[in-house]
Amino acid sequence: MKKILITGGAGFIGSHVVRLFVNKYPEYHIYNLDALTYAGNLENIRDIENKPNYTFVKGDIKDIPFIDSLFEQEKFDAVIHLAAESHVDRSITNPNEFIETNVVGTANLLNAFRDTWKDNFDGKLFYHVSTDEVYGSLGKTGLFKETTSYDPQSPYASSKAASDHFVRAYGNTYGLPFVISNCSNNYGANQFPEKLIPLFIHNIKNNKPLPVYGDGKYTRDWLYVVDHAKAIDEIFHKGKRQDTYNIGGFNEWTNIDLILLLCDLMDGRLKRTKGDSAKLITYVKDRAGHDRRYAIDANKLNKELGWKPSVTFEEGLAKTLDWYLDNEEWLENVTSGAYQEYYKKMYGE
Repeated sequence: MKKILITGGAGFIGSHVVRLFVNKYPEYHIYNLDALTYAGNLENIRDIENKPNYTFVKGDIKDIPFIDSLFEQEKFDAVIHLAAESHVDRSITNPNEFIETNVVGTANLLNAFRDTWKDNFDGKLFYHVSTDEVYGSLGKTGLFKETTSYDPQSPYASSKAASDHFVRAYGNTYGLPFVISNCSNNYGANQFPEKLIPLFIHNIKNNKPLPVYGDGKYTRDWLYVVDHAKAIDEIFHKGKRQDTYNIGGFNEWTNIDLILLLCDLMDGRLKRTKGDSAKLITYVKDRAGHDRRYAIDANKLNKELGWKPSVTFEEGLAKTLDWYLDNEEWLENVTSGAYQEYYKKMYGE
C-alpha cells in the first residue's frame, strides 16, 4: 500500500484534499500531519477519521527530530505539502512565524524526504502547494502564467516564494522529484473566518461591520476549494515532474463587488430587506503592501491534464453560503477564544 503524507490536512484546503484521497484511493494509506494550530480543526475531517486507510498524526513541521523520525518510521512514498501560515494580515504582524513555518518547515520536509530515499526516487514525489501571491501584483490587464517572474510583496508571499525556490533547488541539486502548483483565492466549506467570505458571512449573520480595505477595488480570482482538491489530484497523478501548474477559477471579482453580492444573497437567505446587509459595509485603513490585482492563467492545466472548474462561481458560492448557515455550531466554535482577540487586534470591535 502506497503511503502518502498530506501536511496541513486538518486545515481548510488540506481537509478537502485528505477527504478526496481517502475516499477515492483505498489502495493508498493517507497520513494527515497537522499541528492543530488555530486554523487546524479535526472537525473538518470527522467523516473520514475511522476509515481503514487513514491515520492522523499530530506534529509540527518545524520540529526536525519529530519529522526525521516520522519519515524514518513510515518511509512515505509521496508528500503533498499544504501546511502553511497563509493569512497576509498575520504575516504583517508576525513575519518570523511565516519564515519558520513556510520556509524552514518546508526545508525540514525536503531534507527528510531526500534522506529517506537518497538517490532512489523511483515512483516518489514531493508535491508542494503554493499560491499566486508569489507573482506579486498585476495591472488592469494580463494574467499570471507559470513563467511569470516572482515578485512577492508581503511577508506571506515572500515566505511562499522562498519555499517554492527551495523545492526547485532540491530538484536541481539532489534530483528530488517534485511538482508545484500555485493557486488563486479559495472559498468553500470549513474555511477559518479570517478570510473574506466566511468572515463576512459570519458578520452579516450577526449584524457586525463588514471591514473593507481601502477603496474595495482590489481584484482576486476565486476558486472553489473542491475544484482545487480535484486539480491537486490530477497534478499528483498526471502532472509532469519538475514542473509547475497554475490553478485558477477563471473568475475575477473586485472585493467590493463580491461583498455586495454576498450581502444580496445573505439578505435573501436571512429574509431581510434587500440592501440591509450592505449597510454594514465599513471602509477601513488599507492593508500595508496591498496587491491590486491577481489573475491566474490556468490554461496549461486545462490543456495538459483536462482540468477545469466543475461549478460556476454562483453555484459554488451558493453551496458555500448554505454550508455555513447549516453549520452554525462549527462557525461559532472557531470564532471563540483566541480568534476573538485576534479579530479585535486586526479590525477593532
